[in-house]
Amino acid sequence: MKRILLKSSPLLVAIALAGCEAQGLYTTAGEQDASSKAFGGANANNVVAQSAYLKGGVLADLSNSFRAAAPDMINFAFNSTQLDAEARATLDRQAAWISANPAIHFRVYGHTDKVGSNAYNQRLGLRRAQAAVNYLVSRGVQRSKLEAVSSFGETRPLVNTENRERLNRRTVTEVIGFARGYVGSDLDGKYANGYYLGYVAGDL
Repeated sequence: MKRILLKSSPLLVAIALAGCEAQGLYTTAGEQDASSKAFGGANANNVVAQSAYLKGGVLADLSNSFRAAAPDMINFAFNSTQLDAEARATLDRQAAWISANPAIHFRVYGHTDKVGSNAYNQRLGLRRAQAAVNYLVSRGVQRSKLEAVSSFGETRPLVNTENRERLNRRTVTEVIGFARGYVGSDLDGKYANGYYLGYVAGDL
């Protein structure tokens, strides 16, 4: 029988403390509050995972592992939703990591630069996020692992300019949680905790 030895650490303390909390759906700081704008937003109430078990160090550790395997951002040409060769290569790497971690779910956020109306850019950002999701699905990722597709439009630029800016025309793929049947249930919490401890120990 393989034995898992875990040392006490702030990360594991964070897991333990998180288990005492019963909070609402959590999204990462960089992209949070998008759920109300989500495409397929009905999934948002069903989504995961357990927010309590993904706060602090746990979420950061999983997110860092994902970003170490693949860039979390792709960029687009002006007024376009087409995926260029660089974007497809990045999404291929994302798809490989997502497929290798079947318990973890993700959300894709679409962004634009500030050229054009806010309403148009909201729709354009959403179409970009959908393009990324559709490509990930074409590479074998289950669509159910991509719980929502949300758009921030032009409202969260990386570069603060009114002009065309490629860095602002992007999608971002983020870890959001572990998907289970009932958000917040004790079973879900134990599953998320056990999966994560196995992940840390290198068993998963």
